[in-house]
Amino acid sequence: MVQLGYTLSSEEFRPNELVDNAVKAEQVGFPFASISDHFHPWMDAQGHSPFVWSVIGGIAQRTSQLTLGTGVTAPIIRIHPAILAQAAATVADMMPGRFYFGVGTGEYLNEHITGEHWPPISIRQEMLAEAIEIIRDLWRGGYKTIDGAYYTVENARLYTLPETLPPIYVAASGPESGALAGEIGEGLISTSANAEVVKAFNGAGGKGKPVYGQIQACWAKTEDEGLETALKYWAYSGIPGQISQELALPMYFQEAAKLVTKETMGQSVVAGPDPEKYHEKIKEYADAGFSHVYLHQIGPDQDGFLDFAKKELLPKYS
Repeated sequence: MVQLGYTLSSEEFRPNELVDNAVKAEQVGFPFASISDHFHPWMDAQGHSPFVWSVIGGIAQRTSQLTLGTGVTAPIIRIHPAILAQAAATVADMMPGRFYFGVGTGEYLNEHITGEHWPPISIRQEMLAEAIEIIRDLWRGGYKTIDGAYYTVENARLYTLPETLPPIYVAASGPESGALAGEIGEGLISTSANAEVVKAFNGAGGKGKPVYGQIQACWAKTEDEGLETALKYWAYSGIPGQISQELALPMYFQEAAKLVTKETMGQSVVAGPDPEKYHEKIKEYADAGFSHVYLHQIGPDQDGFLDFAKKELLPKYS
């Protein structure tokens, strides 16, 4: 049976609010959560984007059962993979058996900030594969010197390593990246119920490994209210194609989001108070081969959603 999880949206909340939301999610019975790792929010309206590793440290101290993963970190440009190897190892030591490291090829929105070239997806996939190799190599212990195609590591050793290393789950949105995730990852992360991605992942070595998917939702007293909130805070998700990978600034997403209507949001977001609509969407993911589904409640009313999830969603999947 599919497991249900909760999304901690770094783009919408201050650090301490994210920690509080994680505590509440654990209290209502969510077994796992995903937390986004951004430098910028997607849109100015979202308003926040704290440093995720500081927030995770807070969550580690305030929870005892919740499994947490990054959804997702891009270890290719903004932060060197050796530094992220240290960050993930530290968190895994603080949360024994409760942390997974979600990685992907990132977005221009976050990765351009250091002034480095933003390469095409084929190159970013090569960079991701090399970055994962470096991270795993450092996790084996001892001094490492690596002269790779994209990264250099010189006499680096991680002194704090957890007893149990965290699994690395790889994000994918299409069959090609799904196959890459199957080759180099210990799990798959995706944001749509795409059975072809899961099939490619399974065919490339991922069969039997965890498959995580995210559902965009906005619980509210009415469906119309939910869609209005989703349109205000998360309209960018209604923008088609690969635009989300290529725009540079939140203000550009804010401008592009003006083309998105409430009807468009209704195609990508489950909104309102009807639990059956949520169950139907969860079933889509389960039928596509997903083993874990985490729900992103859009907007400020996290308490309302968590109460709804406790009563109407979690009992069916526990």
